[in-house]
Amino acid sequence: MSGWRHLELAAGRWWQLSLAEQLGHVGSEVSRARRWRDSRPEQARLALERALELLDLTLADPRHRRRPGRLRELARAREVVADHFSERPAYAGDAASLQRYFDAFALAARRRAPGGRDHEG
Repeated sequence: MSGWRHLELAAGRWWQLSLAEQLGHVGSEVSRARRWRDSRPEQARLALERALELLDLTLADPRHRRRPGRLRELARAREVVADHFSERPAYAGDAASLQRYFDAFALAARRRAPGGRDHEG
């Protein structure tokens, strides 16, 4: 576990989050990487590394092992994120569609959270 940057999350806390929360956090790092890509390339690289690590932690979550379709989608999401930031992307997707994918999870997590819109009286 010593190779993880997010040691506390790698120790199991990450696996206590819902899938929507996990992917919402990934989306935050992807957003940072996109925003800083041209103006702060080193910060963008670090944000991308964090996003990929969080995706790796999500892929390692034992709850997802029982759902092969979910694992395939998570692995594809990781592949698309890495490809998006490569020098010669193979996929035709744009940055906006990538961000919408992750934003949907962040919104779902927020709605399920105590105090979120689904919990307001």
